[in-house]
Amino acid sequence: QVQLVESGGGLVQAGGSLSLSCAASGRTFSSYTMGWFRQAPGKEREFVATISGSGGTTYYADSVQGRFTISRDNAKNTVTLQMNNVKPEDTAVYYCAADLRATRPHTNTYWGQGTQVTVSS
Repeated sequence: QVQLVESGGGLVQAGGSLSLSCAASGRTFSSYTMGWFRQAPGKEREFVATISGSGGTTYYADSVQGRFTISRDNAKNTVTLQMNNVKPEDTAVYYCAADLRATRPHTNTYWGQGTQVTVSS
C-alpha cells in the first residue's frame, strides 16, 4: 500500500514558476515508476510527466516538454514537478501517481488527493 500527499500548488502568473512535491509512504518507493497527471475543469485527466524508479528515464507530454521537469529523491521518497514558464492552459488539479507503466496508469496505480494549480494571464 502506498499513500501519496501532494503539496506546492497555488496561484501563479503566466510566465512564472511553481514546484509541486509528492511525498510517498512505503518501503518500495524506488521500485515504482512515478508520475504527474492533471485534470482541468470539464476535461479528462491527462498525462503530464513520468519518471522511472531509478530516475534514469523520463517522459513528458508535448504540451509541457521543455518547460516542466520531473525528478525524484528515493532516499526521501519524494517526486517533484518543477514548472517553469507556466501558461493559463496549465491550470488544473495536479495528481501524483505511483506504479505506472511508462506513461500509463493501470488498475493498481496509486493516486494522491490532488493539488490545484491556477495560472493567471
